[in-house]
Amino acid sequence: MKNLKRTVAVVCGGDSSEHDVSLRSAQGIYSFLDKERYNVYIVDVKGLDWYVELPGGLTAKIDRNDFSFMENGKAVIFDYAYITIHGTPGENGILQGYFELLHIPYSTSGVLVEAMTFDKFVLNQYLRGFGVSVAESLLIRRGYEHLVSDDEIMSKIGMPCFVKPANDGSSFGVSKVKNIDQLAPAVRKAMMESDEVMVESYLDGVELSIGCYKTREKSVVFPATEVVTYNEFFDYDAKYNGQVKEITPARIPEDTARRVAQLTSAIYDILHCNGIIRIDYIITKNSEGGDKINMLEINTTPGMTPTSFIPQQVKAAGLSMTDVLTDIIENQF
Repeated sequence: MKNLKRTVAVVCGGDSSEHDVSLRSAQGIYSFLDKERYNVYIVDVKGLDWYVELPGGLTAKIDRNDFSFMENGKAVIFDYAYITIHGTPGENGILQGYFELLHIPYSTSGVLVEAMTFDKFVLNQYLRGFGVSVAESLLIRRGYEHLVSDDEIMSKIGMPCFVKPANDGSSFGVSKVKNIDQLAPAVRKAMMESDEVMVESYLDGVELSIGCYKTREKSVVFPATEVVTYNEFFDYDAKYNGQVKEITPARIPEDTARRVAQLTSAIYDILHCNGIIRIDYIITKNSEGGDKINMLEINTTPGMTPTSFIPQQVKAAGLSMTDVLTDIIENQF
C-alpha cells in the first residue's frame, strides 16, 4: 500500500551565532511532531553544507535543486518544511524565498514579513504607524557611524539605553549602555553580528513574552510568560543558562493580560503572519499610573526546546504541542 504519510523536514542550523540553539529547537520539534502522521527528518543548513540526519547516525546530502535526498537508493522529496533557524537564512526571508521557488509549503510567515520582523528598526517604525507603542530608537549603519552623533543619541534616546544588532537574534551582541563612554564599544560588539545597529531607549517595567498562531479555523493566543532575570537584561545566560525566572501565566492584572492578548492578535493580522510567532513586550506605567504596553520585538521562529516559552505557554493553556504543530502543518494543505 502506498505510504500516505507526509514527509516533513525540520530545518535548523543557519549561519548566525544561534546555530547550536537552533539544533536544540529542532530536537524539540522532532519530539513533538506526530510520527504516526508524518515522516520526520532533521535537516541541518549551514552555508552551502546542507544535510539530512538519517537513522543510525548517518547523514545524506541535500540536493538544493529540489530539496531532496537519497535514502536506500531512492529519492526522498519533502512535502513540508518546518523552519526553526534562529537568524539567517531562516528568519529573514531568504530560505522562505527558496521554498517559494520550489513550491514547498513552510511553517513561517512569507518573505516580506520575515524580512521585516528580522529588522528590528524597520519593524518598529512600521508598527508605530498602526499605533503600536515602541521604544525610541536610532539606526547606525556600518561605514556611516559618523551620521549619528553622541549628542543626538543623548538627546533622543538618553541613558541608559540598549545597543543591539538590528538584523539578528536577541541573544548575541546586545549591550546595556549606562554612559556615553560605553557606547562605541557596544556598537562595535553589535556590529560583529550585524551591519546595522539599533540604539534603543531603556524601558523600565515588567517584561512579557507571548505566543500566538492562527489557522483557517481558529485563532489562539497563549498565556503570557513573565520574564524575571537576575542579570542586567534578558541576555544569553538568562535565556539558556537558567539565570532567569519564567512565570506562566504572567503576574499581571486581568485587564492588562486581555489587552496584551488582543494586541498580539492584532499585530499577527496586521503583518499577515503564518505559524507560531512570539512577541516580547515591556509593560510600563503611563502618566495616570495605568499599564502601558510597549512592543519590543517579534520572533517568527521562537525557541522550541521543552523548556522554551512556547511549550511552557502551550502547556499552561491546556493544549498539546503535538496538536498545535499538526494544526500549523495541516493549515498549509
